[in-house]
Amino acid sequence: MSTNSATQNLLPDFPNDRGRLFIVATPIGNREDFSPRARRIVESCDLVLAEDTRRLLALARDLDLHVPKVMSFHDHNEEEKEPEVLAMLRKGASVALVSDAGTPLVADPGFRLVRSCRKAGIAVHPIPGPSAPVTALSAAGIAPLPYTFLGFLPRDRAGRVRLFSSFAHVPTTLIFFERKDRLAASLADAHEILGAREAAVCRELTKIHEEFCLFTLGDTDSYPRDLLGEVTVILGPARERQVTPKEEVLALVREKAREAKPRQAAKQVQEMVQGWNARDIYDLLLGDRGMDRQQ
Repeated sequence: MSTNSATQNLLPDFPNDRGRLFIVATPIGNREDFSPRARRIVESCDLVLAEDTRRLLALARDLDLHVPKVMSFHDHNEEEKEPEVLAMLRKGASVALVSDAGTPLVADPGFRLVRSCRKAGIAVHPIPGPSAPVTALSAAGIAPLPYTFLGFLPRDRAGRVRLFSSFAHVPTTLIFFERKDRLAASLADAHEILGAREAAVCRELTKIHEEFCLFTLGDTDSYPRDLLGEVTVILGPARERQVTPKEEVLALVREKAREAKPRQAAKQVQEMVQGWNARDIYDLLLGDRGMDRQQ
């Protein structure tokens, strides 16, 4: 088995006795975003690894794309399939890896295989194209640099709180994927931890009903509820880099806590200070009360 000449002639020099793995980006919505190079690579490879073979075959029908051989390759079978794929690559096969939509490995399976190929001296070539995080960021109008992609958020609240807390004081734009049934809860957690930041819910990217819903975290009436599937969410960096001194925050939360419960007091103070989220203010109050008891 040897690498097809149609792919070999377009690539850098590499030993011919080993195959090549191609990481091929596919459309996230509009089929016209599938590049001529991606078509040429997929049609000339010996095998295409697909996260969902049904989606790949649907794409092939829409684009009149000839796919020689397809193998299912996803989170639940990647470890099982990897030895078989590596064996084919070592014998000289050319293999393309595609995800359901967008650029593979960006919140999709494939990292283990790419790392194993690198360790085995097998060439890995990116075939760039659509990527939902970058597509959303390019048209949202929210500060793009620096930005951090978080992938899919944890399903449980505790996990989301830990994740958002780790970025509470980092001046970066955050991008993540979320399902429609968890979006409201995730945005509420983000507001509690990160404060009133710029936000965008981006849906149906590159499709007919593409929409960018821009609002401020905490304004729960500004984004749609009739969503389908997954959406891309962008949260801008903290608007102010200044941080209110700890002593001032503590004095404010002590005062508010005289008439409100600790969590409510923390939320009230969050709106009065800069560089603090409600959780950190709440922890500050609890720590202060603990010290008072010890004294």
